[in-house]
Amino acid sequence: MAHLFRELSLGHSKRGAHSTTTTTTGSAPTLTIPTKPTTMAADLPSPLGQLSAQLTDSELRLTAYEIFVAACRTSTGKALTFVSSSLSDSPTQQHTNGAASSPNGSPALQRSLTSAAASKMKKALGLKSPGSSSGSKKSPGSGSGSGPGKPKRAMTVGELMRIQMGISEAMDSRVRRALLRISAGQVGRRIESVVVPLELLQQLKSSDFTDPQEHEEWQKRTLKILEAGLLLHPFVPLDKSNSTAQRLRQIIHGALDRPFETGRNNESMQVLRSAVTALASRSSDGLYDTSHWADGLPLNLRIYEMLLQAVFDNHDETSVIEEVDELMEHIKKTWSILGLNQMLHNLCFTWVLFNRFVATGQVELDLLYAADTQLAEVAKDAKATKDPEYCKILSSTLTSILGWAEKRLLAYHDTFDSSNIDTMQAIVSLGVVAAKILVEDISNEYRRRRKNEVDVARNRIDTYIRSSLRTAFAQMMEKADSSRRASRNQPNPLPVLAILAKDVGELAVKEKQLFSPILKIWHPFAAGVAVATLHACYANEIKQFISGIAELTPDAVQVLRAADKLEKDLVLIAVEDSVDSDDGGKAIIREMPPYEAEAAIANLVKVWIKTRVDRLKEWVDRNLQQEEWNPPASEDGYAPSAVEVLRIFDETLVAFFQLPIPMHPALLPDLMAGLDRCLQYYVTKTKSGCGSRNTFVPTMPALTRCTMESKFQGFGKKKEKTPTSQKRNSQVATVNGDNSFGIPQLLCRINTLQRIRGELEVLEKRIVTHLRNSESAHVEDFSNGLGKKFELSPAACVEVITQLCEAVAYKMVFHDLSHVLWDGLYVGEPSSSRIEPFLDELEKNLLIVSNTVHERVRTRIITDIMRASFDGFLLVLLAGGPSRVFSRKDSQIIEDDFKSLKDLFWANGDGLPSELIDKFTTTVRGVLPLFRTDTESLIERFRRVTLESYGSSARSRLPLPPTSGQWNPTEPNTLLRVLCNRNDEAASKFLKKTYNLPKKL
Repeated sequence: MAHLFRELSLGHSKRGAHSTTTTTTGSAPTLTIPTKPTTMAADLPSPLGQLSAQLTDSELRLTAYEIFVAACRTSTGKALTFVSSSLSDSPTQQHTNGAASSPNGSPALQRSLTSAAASKMKKALGLKSPGSSSGSKKSPGSGSGSGPGKPKRAMTVGELMRIQMGISEAMDSRVRRALLRISAGQVGRRIESVVVPLELLQQLKSSDFTDPQEHEEWQKRTLKILEAGLLLHPFVPLDKSNSTAQRLRQIIHGALDRPFETGRNNESMQVLRSAVTALASRSSDGLYDTSHWADGLPLNLRIYEMLLQAVFDNHDETSVIEEVDELMEHIKKTWSILGLNQMLHNLCFTWVLFNRFVATGQVELDLLYAADTQLAEVAKDAKATKDPEYCKILSSTLTSILGWAEKRLLAYHDTFDSSNIDTMQAIVSLGVVAAKILVEDISNEYRRRRKNEVDVARNRIDTYIRSSLRTAFAQMMEKADSSRRASRNQPNPLPVLAILAKDVGELAVKEKQLFSPILKIWHPFAAGVAVATLHACYANEIKQFISGIAELTPDAVQVLRAADKLEKDLVLIAVEDSVDSDDGGKAIIREMPPYEAEAAIANLVKVWIKTRVDRLKEWVDRNLQQEEWNPPASEDGYAPSAVEVLRIFDETLVAFFQLPIPMHPALLPDLMAGLDRCLQYYVTKTKSGCGSRNTFVPTMPALTRCTMESKFQGFGKKKEKTPTSQKRNSQVATVNGDNSFGIPQLLCRINTLQRIRGELEVLEKRIVTHLRNSESAHVEDFSNGLGKKFELSPAACVEVITQLCEAVAYKMVFHDLSHVLWDGLYVGEPSSSRIEPFLDELEKNLLIVSNTVHERVRTRIITDIMRASFDGFLLVLLAGGPSRVFSRKDSQIIEDDFKSLKDLFWANGDGLPSELIDKFTTTVRGVLPLFRTDTESLIERFRRVTLESYGSSARSRLPLPPTSGQWNPTEPNTLLRVLCNRNDEAASKFLKKTYNLPKKL
């Protein structure tokens, strides 16, 4: 099917100059060549067929006029005459009349013409009257006169036709006289059986012309017509071996080279007549009552084309004369000679109307509308016949019309604008109808397929839209590139694809408003197809651009945002255009796969975020390695690295919200998550190497039993320390060996994290402010805190501060103050190694902590120090090793010392709340009464709780309870340790007998 719609190269041929030229010799006018005046531009090559004979338009026009005059006469007893049959319904009806003709022609030709009634044909075709635009010109039939008062002579049909065809009065007079003599000599013969040029050739002598040269040219033209009609374009094809044809060809060629004698008795003329008659009488249907000399294709069509051109006004070549109805009635009388019918007439007239529109500069839309209306008749004819000769001419004519139309429609953006948009609808209609006829009535391919599978009109419109918009897009590409080159030296020139996106958007709007309403007549979704085409064109460019982007740049963002806006605009047009479609526009939308411009921007921003976060993490590592954690002189007491971290965070957020992107709220969670992880890393690294409770609590020594000598030895050597009594955790030395892990440094870390906690809240409020100022923010972006808050780092700060507070407490109690607690308290004789030294040191440290640590952490860390002190006090009492022994009377000392320890933290009401102190003294208060309990009761209690814990298996032998570290007066291991440190014979014997514990070393 595609070959029917290929782009045709529309060449142009210059129409010959048509003017009536006369020369005057004395008083007699002399006709040289009958021509017709015109100011028309070059028109299209005729699709009706090219003649092999060298006949000019003027020669064809004169021949057409001779046939016209002859056809308007009929065979009566006396002359060829014609009577009007304007009411006849059959254009092919043979007309006969017995009325006598006047010496100057038939009554039909001499009938007066008026234009009082509006032309039915013009009304049907929608044609205007001649000169209707200016009102100054007159129709040829309106009469003539040089001034007011002169009577106006009514014009006859014959006079009108002569004037319209540009035939001189002298030539008209010769033809009429000759036809009168012919009719007188051949009474009773029908005009179709007469070879008119042969008879005219014999009737008109040199004496009938004022100029011998004019006669010679007329004679040569007549012979060429005979050659064209009988030899070159015969009605019935000739065999090459036909002797009559060969003889006629010799005669004509000889006559063209030298004057030809046409007398009745001349031998040459008799031979010519014999040959012409023989060839003209050949018939394909076996009927011999018609002479076939002008009815062969394409000669007959070209002659008829000359006749049809006579309907146009000589003074206004874009107008059809008012008398067209009556003139056309007479023109149709030539059908019997030319072998034409209504179908061929419709086709020829369509071409003549269309060609006149083209040749007169395409300014008179009435001609185009008329051609379109006439083409509708051709469409009906095409369905009614499959005659091969007709189909061939039809195909040629429609191909020419379609080629001309498609040359404009395949790039209609170059052809039409708001000033000539009215022309477009008629041209589209013409092209669509031509295409439908070619496909539906001529194409074999269409017949092989089911007709409902092919919507010719819709397919053609679809092709026009896509072709024209692709062409327009290519032109815009060149324009945008030129614009970019022109603005290269200007500050901040727009990227080419951003310019292109703007231009494409404007083109889409123009398409929707200007062209789609017209194209929608044939294609219900014209606007949708248009924007889908533009979408696809721009997609090729933007996807290539996206694939080449490596980083986020202002130009990249500008292009991608322009692409995203364009896509949204195009999709909106497509959806609006397809609202009434069966699928709701899904088919069109499927043609528009997303550019993913927003996704591309998002991906670039994510790369930007990752780069920033990775850089920040490297910075954190580098600065943490250099950080000494020495509290600065200021009262804030936090590390410089934290100040830098928070500053970089703020700068990163500011930079993020300054990015020219349309999706800050959507991508903010990615940035927040990255910053959150980075800060969490900083917080986690802050506690690295600082130790924990277990780092500083000493390892418990092995269980031993006391003897009575132990107390005496203790009096004698109470100042000495047993070498094996002070076994500490090996990690203590490691921690103590680095100055960055001292109490002041740990307090600096705590202050730093507390400062970060506070600043995170400020940052979060600042983020909300940034969001409110963001162009793409919506109300729902503020309805919840998701994506705008730090999720990990605040919790990490709380956790690490808790861990650091505990580390400070246990380091202080078990490491920094070990010499007055673990190594000194109750060593030897309890009464001489009481708690005052520890309290003095502890108070000094508490003062340092209170003055250094952030006020919001102060209570927590002092509480942890209190808890560590209580744990240390219990550890000395229950796991203090062989260097410590207690008797029942020592219990009062212990209780007094513990009260002093509590009072230190209570500080007469200025310290910790008494409720808090009581909460953490529960364990100590439960354990201390054991030291005043008698040994037998302790042993009995120990037996009972052990049996309760282990069941009947413990009756034969009490198992050694493991150390849980959870001291409790009802816990076997706690009771056992009190017995181990009891300076009592009964306790020693029980431990020896039950567990075989060694004595103190």
